[in-house]
Amino acid sequence: MPLPDTMYCAQQIHIPPQLPDILKNFTKAAIRTQPKDLLLWSAAYFSALSKGECLPVKDRLEMNVATQKTDTGLSPGLLKILHKQLSPRETCSKEELQKKWKGLCLPMDQLETLLSLGSFGSDINWMEFFALGCSALGGTLVSSLKFACEILTEDDEGGAASIPFNTFGQLYTYLAHLDGDMPQDHIDNFLRSLQAQAELQHGMIKPLDFIHRDDMDSSNVSRATFSGAE
Repeated sequence: MPLPDTMYCAQQIHIPPQLPDILKNFTKAAIRTQPKDLLLWSAAYFSALSKGECLPVKDRLEMNVATQKTDTGLSPGLLKILHKQLSPRETCSKEELQKKWKGLCLPMDQLETLLSLGSFGSDINWMEFFALGCSALGGTLVSSLKFACEILTEDDEGGAASIPFNTFGQLYTYLAHLDGDMPQDHIDNFLRSLQAQAELQHGMIKPLDFIHRDDMDSSNVSRATFSGAE
């Protein structure tokens, strides 16, 4: 292999014209996302960029969630990134989830706790894992579903945070069954009571429709189920 030409001056170095914009976008993304390990996150960022995949970047800078013990764990912004990356398919592999989780500099022990709570195998139903992620943020059934609405909504920021009623029902049913103590008729009656309101809203449901309902949480539901993932 021939030796490269001798470099005599900086003018001989070819800089791709796209590089300034690439570095500018990377810098903005790093500021918004505030990764705990910049090197690890940067590798995930440029890997996704080179493959045309969804970038591990938050929509906006966010404050720490009040229920978190530290600022190193899962946050709404990070869960939203994971949802964008993994939701296009109904299921994802455990290996793929671990890779995306690591790329966001999230603690692996928190991931293992969530996987254990959901009894997931090698193939993971994404919406079920997403529901568990919301439970790690919220701690209770009501707050978990409020986070789900805020993350999944296509409403403008500060809007009603509405999501399809079918999606809400899927998440609510899964989390309610997870504890094992909420009767099925309680679940069915609660969803049925909200359905009329959803129909008035073109099949959508929003947090204001349920957060003040006395029957949202069964008195038998243990908070430990939801706080175990924090």
